[in-house]
Amino acid sequence: MTTLVIGGAGYIGSHVVRLLLEKGERVVVVDSLITGKEERTAGAELVQIDITLPDASEKLASHLRASGADSVIHFAAHKQVGESVVEPEMYWHDNVGGLANVLSACASAGIRDVVFSSSAAVYGMPDVDLVTEDLTPQPINPYGATKYVGEWMLADAERAHGLRTVALRYFNVAGSGWPELADTAVMNLVPIVLDQLEQGRAPVVFGDDYDTPDGTCVRDYVHVLDLADAHVAALEYLRGEQRPHRVFNVGTGTGSSVLEVIEAIARAKGIEITPEIGERRAGDPARLICSTDRIRETLGWESTKTLDDIVRSAVEARAGA
Repeated sequence: MTTLVIGGAGYIGSHVVRLLLEKGERVVVVDSLITGKEERTAGAELVQIDITLPDASEKLASHLRASGADSVIHFAAHKQVGESVVEPEMYWHDNVGGLANVLSACASAGIRDVVFSSSAAVYGMPDVDLVTEDLTPQPINPYGATKYVGEWMLADAERAHGLRTVALRYFNVAGSGWPELADTAVMNLVPIVLDQLEQGRAPVVFGDDYDTPDGTCVRDYVHVLDLADAHVAALEYLRGEQRPHRVFNVGTGTGSSVLEVIEAIARAKGIEITPEIGERRAGDPARLICSTDRIRETLGWESTKTLDDIVRSAVEARAGA
């Protein structure tokens, strides 16, 4: 089997590449290397293509045919919520346009199986304790909207070209499976807190008056290695015959508050941490926890790692960077 991983030089993509290689699969990584790192792709063939450019579809189709690939996993996209609000045109052009190029190339090259990196951001601010895939998505920012539109595009490509697709809606991803594949971006809670501590600053908690046990926002944190394993499970699902679902949440089914994450970081580093309490941020729901019933029952996948596992791996990877 040969899988083409688009965005495979990035944080999440490189973990999936590593797992596929360990399974004995041939992997071709397509990445612009604008944010991805070439050294993350060791053991795979690397092809440098910017999928947002006009000639990307033709180039991708050519590499798909030449490699004999039978499946594609698509990660490449902008993913900063705040940035998407400030630069929505870039998000629509690159996230949606890039996916259009990918799907066109897949159709041209006769690819059957496509796994798409979606996001819990498609749900917006659901007023439920546990988010299921049956909940109607209502994204509240351009990033989430581009991911939801991406899911529509997959469904259209299935009908038009016979592709078989799965969209994985990630919740909060953190940690590291291998130190050299650590998350080097400072965009999510765990790396943000670690970065603030390294600068000698107290981490800031945005609001402590939410309707949660300790007053801070609760989120579902999933280890990046568990998430990578979910992609492998999704690929195996597509290669099978029975495929009753095409959208799956990926999380743990449990929530951790901002203060609980900071406490886990303090345990992992063996230090005391006293955060500062700031004002709420607009658009932050009190809790966002996913139901994992569908992915467990259909793919046989479930998370194996705890919050302490996630935080410890992030701390150790950052120390070794």
